[in-house]
Amino acid sequence: MINIRCETLADYTVIAEVNTLAFGQENEAKLVEEIRRSERYISELSLVAEFENVVVGQILFSYIDIVGEETLQVLGLAPLAVHPQFQRQGIGSALIKAGLEIAEAKKEAIVIVLGHPEFYTRFGFQPSIVYGIESPFPVPEEFFMVKLLQSYHQRYKGKVVYPSTFDGV
Repeated sequence: MINIRCETLADYTVIAEVNTLAFGQENEAKLVEEIRRSERYISELSLVAEFENVVVGQILFSYIDIVGEETLQVLGLAPLAVHPQFQRQGIGSALIKAGLEIAEAKKEAIVIVLGHPEFYTRFGFQPSIVYGIESPFPVPEEFFMVKLLQSYHQRYKGKVVYPSTFDGV
């Protein structure tokens, strides 16, 4: 049975380890640390998945911007990491679902992710280009995705701008 909860200070070391193992490098672990130290960090949207009281996965949503006629603060999903021994068991999906529920409850409007379309489209993500939202990365359109949440009311258009904390990823 998997338990999903907000991260605590005691989880920081194992979260870094899970990210490093999941991605095969330390960039994402460092990103998590940088975001935690920034004003873009949202404590209730940094979640861990536990199996038998051991952290085996982590997801982080933090604030990023869409810059168009005005600058709008939206959620960026990054990173999502599951320990290699626990991948393909639904843990990542459970983390996404839990995070999206919290984002809805917080009345957030949009979540943006750079990831695999075959995975993220299952949760309602669509290519950002559909909504007139431009990726800051030179990636195929289908990899840069947006999910509109229930509190989405207006037409957000513009280019996504990530904080400088993302520069090392």
